[in-house]
This record gives sequence, C-alpha cells and structure tokens, in this order.
Amino acid sequence: MIHLTINQKQISVPEGTTILQAAQQHHISIPNLCYMEGIHKSGSCRICSVEVVGAKTLMASCVTEVREGMVVNTNTKKVQDARKMLYQLLLSDHRQDCLHCQRNLDCELQQLGQQLGVTETIFETTSARTQMDVGFSITRDPSKCILCRRCVTVCNEIQGLGAINIQNRGFDSIIAPAMELPLSHVNCANCGQCTIVCPVGALQETDATERVWRALHDPNTRVVMQCAPAVRVAIGEVFGYPVGTAVTGQLAAAMRALGADDVFDTNWAADLTIMEEGTELLQRLQKMLRGEKVAFPMLTSCSPGWIKFVEHKYPTLLDHLSSCKSPQMMLGAIAKSYYATRIGVDPKKMFVVSVMPCTAKKFEITREEMIHEGLADVDAVLTTRELGVMIRQAGIDFCQLPNQSFDDPLGNSTGAADIFGVTGGVMEAALRTVYTIISGRPLPFENLHVTPIVGTEEIKEATLKLERLLPEYKALEGAEVKVAVTSGLHGAAVLMDQIAEGNSPYLFIEIMGCPGGCITGGGQPRSQDPEVRQKRMNALYQEDESKVIRESHKNPSIEAIYRDFLVEPCGEMSHHLLHTHYIARTVVLPEDVASKNKQLESNQAFVEPKQMHDQTPSSSLVQEIQQLQNQIKELKESEEIYKQIIADCSNRILHKKN
Repeated sequence: MIHLTINQKQISVPEGTTILQAAQQHHISIPNLCYMEGIHKSGSCRICSVEVVGAKTLMASCVTEVREGMVVNTNTKKVQDARKMLYQLLLSDHRQDCLHCQRNLDCELQQLGQQLGVTETIFETTSARTQMDVGFSITRDPSKCILCRRCVTVCNEIQGLGAINIQNRGFDSIIAPAMELPLSHVNCANCGQCTIVCPVGALQETDATERVWRALHDPNTRVVMQCAPAVRVAIGEVFGYPVGTAVTGQLAAAMRALGADDVFDTNWAADLTIMEEGTELLQRLQKMLRGEKVAFPMLTSCSPGWIKFVEHKYPTLLDHLSSCKSPQMMLGAIAKSYYATRIGVDPKKMFVVSVMPCTAKKFEITREEMIHEGLADVDAVLTTRELGVMIRQAGIDFCQLPNQSFDDPLGNSTGAADIFGVTGGVMEAALRTVYTIISGRPLPFENLHVTPIVGTEEIKEATLKLERLLPEYKALEGAEVKVAVTSGLHGAAVLMDQIAEGNSPYLFIEIMGCPGGCITGGGQPRSQDPEVRQKRMNALYQEDESKVIRESHKNPSIEAIYRDFLVEPCGEMSHHLLHTHYIARTVVLPEDVASKNKQLESNQAFVEPKQMHDQTPSSSLVQEIQQLQNQIKELKESEEIYKQIIADCSNRILHKKN
C-alpha cells in the first residue's frame, strides 16, 4: 500500500493508483472533464490539476500516480485560479449557443462552470471549426468540440474502428474522419458510442423529433409507434427513476399520450425474428447434412451497427449473416402490409416511428433494401433520449402515467423477446425455440437461461449437446454445438478473424454493435452509474421471468400471423417482407479519395529546387522541408496568440482592481 496525504487527510491506496482515483476512493472531489473511469484518461484538459508539494508545476491528477509520502492539495488558491483560467480557455474555442443546444442543462461543460464558480467569459469566442457534419445517424458539430478526445478513445480502443481521430496540428486540430470527410463517407458504424461519452454537444444523434411531431399533428397521417426492449428499462432514468427501473406500462401510455394512433411493441417482432432466424439456422443445417455448401457459423443480423461494420471490414464474409431483417424493420413491414390491409388504411398514409436505444437504427431505415414497393418499412427513428425530450415538450408527467398495454395484434410478446436488449439475449431466445423444435422438449438449462452466455464479458461461449432428438433431426443426434456471443465491435473483430482464417469452432454467433448490447446503445440516457449495464440487464431478465410465456414459438399472436398471412417461417411471403441482403463497402468511398488527391495536388505549393552537385532533391525531401517551414510558421503564430491572451488577461485583471 502507498501512504499519502490529500488535503491534510492521511490515506492509503494500492500502488498504481492515480491521485484522482485515490481522492475518489476517500470521498474527496476533484473537478475533471476529459477523464472517464475505465475508458479515457489523457490529462488533456488539465481541469483536474492539483498541487503536489515539491513539484515544480501543477499535476494532472487523472494521470499522476501516487507516491509514498506524497502530499497533495486539491483546492488551494493557485489550483482554483488555474482551473478557472483553463476553463476560460476552453470556452474561448467553444461556440456558446447553449439555449439552442440539445445538451443544454445536460452538458458537462456547463456543470463544470457551475462547480468552478465561473459566471462570465473573459475571452472572445473564436472557434475556427465551424463546418457541420449532419449524417443520417450522428451530427458532428466541431465548433462545440473541446478536444477532450473521449470519442477518439471509445472509437479506436473500445470499438476498434478508428473512424475518427485527431486531424491537423495546433489551433487547426479537429476531431474528424481521415481527410476530414463526413462520417457517412467512411467506415463509421453509426453505433453512437461517441455520442454517449461526448461531454458537450459536439457529437449527438441527428434529430428526428420535428419530423415525428409533424406526422403526429397531421390529421391525415396514421402514426404507428413501436419501442425496443431496452428502452423500457432506461427511459425512466430521464424522469428521475433509479437506473434499471422497468417502466413498460408507462412507456406505452406515454407514446399514446403523444398522439400515436397505434402503440405496438418491437418485442412482438423479436418473437417473429426468432421464428425466421431459427428456421434459417435449421435450413442451413439440413443443407449441410445433405452435402450442400453453406456458410457456417451463421451470424445474427439484428444490430445495424454490427452489419455496417462487417460490410466495411469483412465484405467477403457476408454470406455468414442471417438474411433476417432486424425486429424494428420486420414490424414496420408487417404494419404496412398485413395490418394496413386489416384496418383498411392506405399504407402510404402510415408513418411508422421506432423508439430505439440505438443511433445506427436511424441509418438502417434509409437503406435501399428496407424499401418495399416504394415505401420505407420504418419512416423515423427516435432514440430513447429523443423520446424523453418529446414527452417533456408535450408537458406529460411521465411519473404519473398509468400502466397501459400495447395494442393488438402487434403488441403481445414472450419473455424471450425481452432479453433481445442484452448481450446473449438473442442467442438464448433462439436456442429456447430451436432446441424445442428439434427435440420436442424445453431447453435443458435452469429457468431457460443459458448461463455461460449471461453477463457483460466481451466474448462468451456455450456448448449444447443434442440428445433424444425428433426423427426428422436424428442426423444431429449426439452432436455438440458450440455457440458464441460478443458485444462491441472489438470482440466482433476477434470472432470474424477466426472465421476469415477458417478456424472458427462455432455453429452460431450472436454479435451486437455496442458493448453490453442494446441496454447501453448509443441512444440511451447517459449515466454516471458504474453498474448501469448490470442494472439494466437485470431489469430485462426480470421482465422475461415475469411473463407466462417465455418461448417465441408459443406466442399466440405469432402463431396467428403465420396462420393468417405469412403461412410459414422462411416461406415466400416471409422472404418478400422479412428478409434482406447486404452490401460490400470500402473503408472510404473511392470517389472521396480521388477528390482529396486532386485537391492536394492543386493546393501543393511549388518549391523551386536548388541544384546541389547537379542533383535535384527528391520530391519527398521537398515536401519534408515544406512541412518543417509550415510547422515553424504555426509555432510563431501560436506564440503570438499566447502573448495576446496573456496581455488581455493582465489588462482585465488590472481593470477589475482599478
């Protein structure tokens, strides 16, 4: 143990602990901004600076490890003044239009200003980063970026994508994709994890609330709303409920209070997905037994962020993906076909809104493959956060809403559908049904939970021995089937590399784009609770266990849709409405590369090469000289700017004293 003193309090902590961690463990608050426990610690903002006795300068507490006998002061006048000045410098490069910002009153920079006691800005705001990047899923506003680099860490190290990074140097630094291209032109998966960790409004979901309000206010439009399983265990947090509180009945009531004509449950479509995906798995197995060539392992296709990732990085392995659409797209397709016919409404006058925990769902609905006879399956996607905004805008007191049910016929679901929101849930739901189909018996795990794949670990696996099977599946008797589950794109890459190398031992793999699954999707409420994943996960498992029916194939509403409309799983009508295909993508659009190269060529300064022993310097040497000259120019400009800042600050201090 290391012994040290913080604010005259003697404490002991394990070796390797940072000053910030030591303070937090002993309930001593140190303001910080760029730091995120377990995700990012770079010391770039310096707001967490403290005074260490004997040190020449203030130390960033988030990256400075404790030493034996260290004496730390976290709140001296020197420290307070330094933090305020650092905060003011952050504001000087941050567009301050708080009233128009989606993060207003939910902004870590605002909250930090209140904590530090900063009530006015002393520098003129002059952000050079002004060009907005508005994509289908994510909007990037560089003028609000404070260069904390949290998003860079989560994209590069947690997800393993590298879609964004620091571009340029000095005052020209900007967080953006390569060549400062739009996010939609590179390998961004639209997972939205960057929007979760961004402390300000620089990265956020692309707003869909205005489109939904227009539809709700149009008397000639029939608005159908659906909500994903993970939403019901997170929306309550927006209104003050403890993390992981299930508010399913109030959620249905809220969507109805907003003015939706039909309030359906995406869980219903999750049960439908299991019937289609489970049947597809069995059909692949039967083809394999007949000696036909078929792609194994089969991969789930519910997560659009994961789908876009595999299209970019593993375009030659797309045949491993299930052809099933995601549950939200299936429900939209059924609503505009079967349900529209049933109630006598022109599907062109229907507007389907999905409430999702996921920003990638916003991109999914724009895919050409999700358009049927000229109509999109789903017209708009709201994140959980956006739904919370709309409920507040409508003046609805969420906490006082009564519990209501979802509407028939697309509102009844089983417990298997509830666990679609957690990592391992889709796999468990599929195994519950597939095992029963081939054996006539329930899945042989206690309480139907496949415990080896329950939890938040990055990669999990389970083995299931097939015994006492029905006659039509006797060829599989005695086989040991291995399945795997991962959440987050880093784990996805590990499993995909195994497939690419030809040594994957699995028959079936579930992959979700966000770490932990949909419960911590890019559109969920931001939480400071370190146990947020576990609490939301527990809530969904409780929802599952509270249901009378917990296997998808036993859902009476699913039985009815096949009897009355679809006929059979993976049949002709199902393939027409519920299945899709995928597109091989490049990391960066080729036309963008060509355009950028042309721009660089036209902007390249001409340097007259000097003759040296009748030899012309190489082009690489000329470019290197030019780069060094540019760097010297930048340093001189930075020096002048710092001099001006110091002079302005000194003048203001003198003016206040006088």
